[in-house]
Amino acid sequence: MVIKLNSIHRVAFVALTATVFGLALTACSDDSSSGTSAGESDTKPLAECSAPAFLKKGDKVALLSPSYSTPDSNIQNTAAALKEWGFEPVIGKNVGKLDAGKYAGTAQERADDFIAALKDTSIKAILCNRGGYGTIQLVDLIDQKLVSDNPKWLIGFSDITTLHAMETKAGVMSIHGTMSSFIGKTRGTDDNSTLLQDLLKGTVPTYKVPKHKYNQTGKAEGILVGGNMATFVPLVGASDIDVFQNDGIILFMEEVGESLHNIDRMFNALELHGVMENVKGVVLGEFVDSGTDLNYETTEEMLSKYLKKYDIPVMCGFPAGHDDVNVPIVMGAKVKMDVKDDGATLSFDMDGEKKTVDTGKLTNEPVLSKALRKMLAGKIFAIEE
Repeated sequence: MVIKLNSIHRVAFVALTATVFGLALTACSDDSSSGTSAGESDTKPLAECSAPAFLKKGDKVALLSPSYSTPDSNIQNTAAALKEWGFEPVIGKNVGKLDAGKYAGTAQERADDFIAALKDTSIKAILCNRGGYGTIQLVDLIDQKLVSDNPKWLIGFSDITTLHAMETKAGVMSIHGTMSSFIGKTRGTDDNSTLLQDLLKGTVPTYKVPKHKYNQTGKAEGILVGGNMATFVPLVGASDIDVFQNDGIILFMEEVGESLHNIDRMFNALELHGVMENVKGVVLGEFVDSGTDLNYETTEEMLSKYLKKYDIPVMCGFPAGHDDVNVPIVMGAKVKMDVKDDGATLSFDMDGEKKTVDTGKLTNEPVLSKALRKMLAGKIFAIEE
C-alpha cells in the first residue's frame, strides 16, 4: 500500500523526522558534560596537582609491593636506610606474600596494602619496593577519592607508572624515582637515593642536562606525565586514569629491554590516539638495552624522526629510568623545560628550597646488571636473585 501525503502532511512529517533524528544524535553523543561538538575531543588542560607535605624527622614511610615480589633482604636494607634518613619504615602487611609465582600477593592483597597506607594518617609517604608488572590490576580496586583525600608522596618507577597516572588524575603529585630494589643495594648512599631523600625533605631540584645531538630547542611548560612506555601506553583512551588526552602536558618516556619496533609501535599508538596534539614538550629518559632490530644508531634517533614534525622542544638523555643514574622527578607538577644548543634545564614549579643539579656530573656505580634490570622490570624471567 502506498500512502500519499498532501503538502501539510509532508511538512509535518519532515519536522517530526528532523526532531527524532536530532534526538537520536543527541543520545549518541556525550557532549552534555564536556561542551564539545560531536566528533570533537575534549582537550581541556590537565589540572595542576597539589603537593603532599614534605617529610620531617620521625615521619612514617610505608614500604609496599604493588607489583612483583622482591627479596626480603632488599626491603630490610631499605628500611635501615630510611631510619638513617630519620624516617620510620612501616612494611605492608601483605608484602611477603607470593601469588602466581611473581606477584607480591593477589591484586586485592596488594591493593589492600595501598589502601591501608592511604588511610593511615601517620604515614606520610609510600615507597614501592619494585616494579615488574601488576599495578594495572589495582586501578579498579582503589578509589580515586581516597587518593585525593589523603595526599602523600608515592615513590617508584617502571610498573609504578600506572600509580603515578592514578595520583595525577586524583590531583596529587608523586615522585618517579628509585625503589627498594636499588636502595637496598647501596643502603641509600647513592646519588639517586640522596636526591630522593633531599626531595622528600623539601629540597626541589632544577636539573641541568648536557646537550644531545637529537635535542629540539625551545621552551615549554606543562604538567609532567608519563614514565615507562609499556606501562602507560595501555592506559591511553581506555582508562579512568588516562592523563594523556588533556591539553598542556609535558610527556616523559623511558624504556628497558624493548625492541626498537616495539618502541616504534607504542609511539605510533600515542599518535593514533591523538596524544601528541596535547604535548607541549617531550623529555626522553633512559632507553636501556633497546634492541638493534631496526637500522638506527639509538632509540632517540628513531623517535626524533617522528618528533621533528611537532613544533615542540625535545630533551634527550635525561637520566631517569632503568639506568644507573635515575634522578627523582615530580609527576603531576607543572614543569618548565628550556632546551638550548648547549644543553637543557628542567625545573619544577612548586614550593620548596631550590637546588640546581648538574646531571652530567652524576656517576653512580652500577649496582645491577642489565639482565637483572630487565628481570626487575618484568621483561625477562631467566634470572632470579
